[in-house]
Amino acid sequence: MKNIGLLCMGALVMMVSSCAPTQEKKEEINDSNTPLHLLQPDYQNPYGVPSVESIKVDMDRILGYLEECTPARVVNKNTGETITDYAQINADAQLERGTFRLASYEWGVTYSAMIAAAEATGDKAYMDYVTKRFKFLAEVAPHFRKVMDEGGKLDGQMRQILDPRALDDAGAVCAAMVKAQMKDSSLDLNALIQNYMDFIMNKEYRLSDGTFARTRPLYNTLWLDDMFMGIPPIAWYSCIANEKQTEYQEEAVKQVLQFAERMWVPEKNLFRHGWVEEMKDHPAFHWGRANGWALLTMCEVLDVLPENHPQRGKIMDLFCAHVKGLAACQSGEGLWHQLLDRNDSYLETSATAIYVYCMAHAINKGWIDALAYGPVVTLGWNAITTQINELGQVEGTCVGTGMAFDPAFYYYRPVNVYAAHGYGPVIWAGAEMINLLKRQYPKMNDSAVQFYSTEQKTDSPIFHEKR
Repeated sequence: MKNIGLLCMGALVMMVSSCAPTQEKKEEINDSNTPLHLLQPDYQNPYGVPSVESIKVDMDRILGYLEECTPARVVNKNTGETITDYAQINADAQLERGTFRLASYEWGVTYSAMIAAAEATGDKAYMDYVTKRFKFLAEVAPHFRKVMDEGGKLDGQMRQILDPRALDDAGAVCAAMVKAQMKDSSLDLNALIQNYMDFIMNKEYRLSDGTFARTRPLYNTLWLDDMFMGIPPIAWYSCIANEKQTEYQEEAVKQVLQFAERMWVPEKNLFRHGWVEEMKDHPAFHWGRANGWALLTMCEVLDVLPENHPQRGKIMDLFCAHVKGLAACQSGEGLWHQLLDRNDSYLETSATAIYVYCMAHAINKGWIDALAYGPVVTLGWNAITTQINELGQVEGTCVGTGMAFDPAFYYYRPVNVYAAHGYGPVIWAGAEMINLLKRQYPKMNDSAVQFYSTEQKTDSPIFHEKR
């Protein structure tokens, strides 16, 4: 016992001596006149309130990159020669191959983001990007349709437009086209919009209760992604559906609630990625970008749905609960994880950008509290800026992803600057952050970002907020 006591006393002496500052440390502390609570944190990403100007610079860099790498031209696939007389389009014609496809669902998001960016910044270059490409697609579509009707092999990108076979082919681009046509009446996109809507409403596979579904990877599977791929175009189409407006609103609401009935996990305030009708147990993998699609869907529907709609409150409650669940998962770096509730999964850009857009938009609309969630989106935007490289490419974006029921599938999905999913969300997030900074009063106070209900003009610490 005596030996044990001596050992314990020795260990205690070692612990005390290890905690005591060395002479060098004492001098370092004594030489500093800065109060310890004012020492600067070693943040890994920028911290503080960004400026409208800095956000615009980042957005412009992305726009410049996308202008260069998404040409709107028809070429002969054998010779590479540009075809300017669209009457000459035949089975050898195709859209010129850029870095990204002009009619993919990812680019539907990008078009919607560009429209929002034009409104937020007043810079017509963003709307010009959209109108140039939509006018081009509308002009060439009838000539490619003639090739298709005559039995010729159709260019793959045009096939997505003229003969959609999945919600991915139709929904996001359709919603963006409706928005664009509402903004610019000179655009004549009706034929393309009607073709998309015919697929969405009449041809897409559904469960027996009408919920959008797939037969892969298992029969009668719901993908959370399809909330966004299918519901926003229906909601936005209601704005131009005249006497059928209510019919389309009701379809959009029904889809949201039926997806939520199966996919919502209330104990975490998050959505699962996949649901299979025949499963007795439904694993819940909370994939980041899919939760983004769900949040964005509700955002889009709430933008369209009348204030007095009887189901609006139910969707709003779900949206706000989802915001709460997502905010609780944000990392200390500002980004969100690939699997939201698994902090050892990697940090991912596209999901983060979608959340920043939706939450900032909700603050600006008065749906959620600026004081609570303003700092969340500010931290998120600052983190996103670190993922925009000098070329205007968006880094840290997960590539296209199917569905699985094990974590390794999600943990090891690659990231790549050519994953198209990151570009639209980042522009959309930037646009809404500009709106936020114009409407709200964020300020650094006592080393932290705070949002105030009125402008605080002092640069001194605010110990008593004046209203």
